[in-house]
Amino acid sequence: MADEEQFGGWIDARAAAERLGVKPATLYAYVSRGVLRRRHAPDGRRSLFDAAQVEELARRGRPRRPPGPGELAIESAITALGADRHYYRGRDALEMAGDRAFEDVAGWLWTGRDGREEPWRAREDGVAAAVAAQSGLPPGLLPLDRLHLIVAALAATDPLRHHLDPEGVTATGRALVAGLVGALPPANAAGNRADGAGGVAERLWNRLCPRPPDDAGLLRAFEAAMILLADHELAASTVAARVAASVRADPYAVVASGLGVLSGPLHGGASYGAERLIAEVADPAAASRVIGERLRGGERVPGFGHSVYRSGDGRAVLLMDLVRAAAPGHERLAAAEAVLDEAARRRLPAPNVDFSLATLGAVAGLVPGAGEAVFAVARTAGWLAHALEEYGRSGPLRPRAVYVGPEPS
Repeated sequence: MADEEQFGGWIDARAAAERLGVKPATLYAYVSRGVLRRRHAPDGRRSLFDAAQVEELARRGRPRRPPGPGELAIESAITALGADRHYYRGRDALEMAGDRAFEDVAGWLWTGRDGREEPWRAREDGVAAAVAAQSGLPPGLLPLDRLHLIVAALAATDPLRHHLDPEGVTATGRALVAGLVGALPPANAAGNRADGAGGVAERLWNRLCPRPPDDAGLLRAFEAAMILLADHELAASTVAARVAASVRADPYAVVASGLGVLSGPLHGGASYGAERLIAEVADPAAASRVIGERLRGGERVPGFGHSVYRSGDGRAVLLMDLVRAAAPGHERLAAAEAVLDEAARRRLPAPNVDFSLATLGAVAGLVPGAGEAVFAVARTAGWLAHALEEYGRSGPLRPRAVYVGPEPS
């Protein structure tokens, strides 16, 4: 082939995908699993694949790697993981985060169709019940803790929650996300506007930031964060959500299952650890001490390293670039940059999306724990996309244990 000759035995993504009969996103999933080798073209704008390796794989057929320890293999058409990024139904999530609305991306995850078909409005009685249910909560409670209660209240007031057909689930999904946002206490005066004013990202901002979203660049970064976090294949919370859906739990129960797992510090709660790390760096000169103390105490430095993106998390890079462009010279950005420099000096793993989300929160002045809430509301879209797949299947997910206990007698 001409391309192969031009690149010395390497072919571009289009040619490789055509030869294998797969979508381009699948190629990057193969790279992340070590099935294919990839390098960049001399122009730096294209990925190249070893033509001989592609040909061998085409003869063998698609790889079927058995699940590794702790893995559960489930076929899904929603999200593919690449070498440094992920793809929503074949589309680059980083590109979608550049100019799409969160609602459009959620709709794409749910249906595979473009376009925002219906308004995203919560049930008024559900929001009222959720607000009332929070009346006895202690002050200073983190937003994620409130979301657990809110989803239960929204479920109790929705007589249509057991409609599990695709149209019913997507309608519930729009109202559920709007309700999660609308029932959080307003953080500024704009948050008191009627539900439905502004997009979901703007409404959530007004629940998490004491200042209205006057800076278009920061609001764009905020919405990009929601899009980047909307799904990430079979993360732990998504497995929990799918198991719930597989036994026909309603969408609210699916989201409640996901929320319970998301709160762990090794999952969505990691953004709170990164948030506290940056808050400890009162000025850039303190970065060395703050990181050094954690390492000396044997602690993991939050916001660095990722089990999938071993060479770097493209979500983190994109989100940091958006924050830099929106707030150059900001003192909290300077503190985050100092942490990045110190981490690189100490040869820590590359930063992940939790660190960039915490940086966004620090620069925008979001309330404590805002990153967890952004993660949870955004990931609701992904949980429901996976629920829709499970509702269309015939039976429950039933992992089997490898028994290692005493011999039964």
